[in-house]
Amino acid sequence: MFMISVIVLTHNNESTIVRTLDSLTWCDEIIVVDDISTDRTIDLAKKYGAVIVSHQLEANFALQRNRGLQKAKGEWVLYVDSDEIVPPGLQKEILNAVRSATNNTGYYISRKDILFGRELHHGETASVKLLRLAKKGCGDWKRAIHEIWEIQGAKGRFATPLLHYSHKTVQGFLSDINLYSSINAGVFYEEGKRATIWQIIAYPVGKFIRNYIFLGGFLDGVPGFIMAMMMSFHSFLTRGKMWELHRT
Repeated sequence: MFMISVIVLTHNNESTIVRTLDSLTWCDEIIVVDDISTDRTIDLAKKYGAVIVSHQLEANFALQRNRGLQKAKGEWVLYVDSDEIVPPGLQKEILNAVRSATNNTGYYISRKDILFGRELHHGETASVKLLRLAKKGCGDWKRAIHEIWEIQGAKGRFATPLLHYSHKTVQGFLSDINLYSSINAGVFYEEGKRATIWQIIAYPVGKFIRNYIFLGGFLDGVPGFIMAMMMSFHSFLTRGKMWELHRT
């Protein structure tokens, strides 16, 4: 059995996948779960000896992650997105953890966003911690978007963050938000939640004020402003689409 299997979800990521996979060559097994890419993503992944699982997203990221989990042969499973890299410090922490006699079944990893070439040190993304490493068989992924890995047992946390090169262009950022908000609105709707006119107005405004003012996004310059605006717009689209689903 392999010690560590790493799973990467992809969709037309030829511009980022090489950098991601270069940071994962120390893993025993690389699994790429691909959402029917039409560019060179798969060809590039195969050069790293990756196991390819091709399956349409079906508006459910948790399902994609679980597809990779089912294929993994490692005792431990690590998830890295196709626009993230694992720096050497984090690699060392992960290897030390899986080789030790630990009682932990999972580990949280923080993430540092690099947007338009600038590291973001403020806003809600600066405090993100993600459960991305766990023993296989301890739990599955839930929720179609902003998915959660429900792992049983004790959990630790690594000090070194993942590096997240989130979006190259504003256009690409908007495209992703449009997709994510549609899925998110559908999840909320299925949970029986409804959006009022007050929520459609207040949530986006509150989100921007919190990120840009109270969490110091203004200290990150123009990228900090764009991030705060985009997070606010995501909130607006989610609730606007929730209202639309209820109306129709």
